[in-house]
Amino acid sequence: MPVEPVAPLAIHHTAQGLVFSVKIVPGSRRTAFAGLLDEALKVKVAAPPEKGKANRCLIDFLAEQLNIKSKTIAIVSGQTNPVKRLEISGLTEPELLQRLGLADSGK
Repeated sequence: MPVEPVAPLAIHHTAQGLVFSVKIVPGSRRTAFAGLLDEALKVKVAAPPEKGKANRCLIDFLAEQLNIKSKTIAIVSGQTNPVKRLEISGLTEPELLQRLGLADSGK
């Protein structure tokens, strides 16, 4: 049974799309979602934190999970930081939350 998140994912709307924070844990055994942490999506990535490999792994994983093209995902800040701000275009907030498995079924 899913655990209720302490705080919801903080999503901001821009002219280009949706912006939210992601905390990545590079060098993990496998790439997977790891829940929410302080209003940010936590993602474990199998790639090491060198030469942009973890960032590329994150974008490819999210594109696959969200069923969108990787070019619609951009890292707007935090290129070399474990906490990144991502911008995704082409999805509405409800679509994003549903595809991440964070949609509130009580609405």
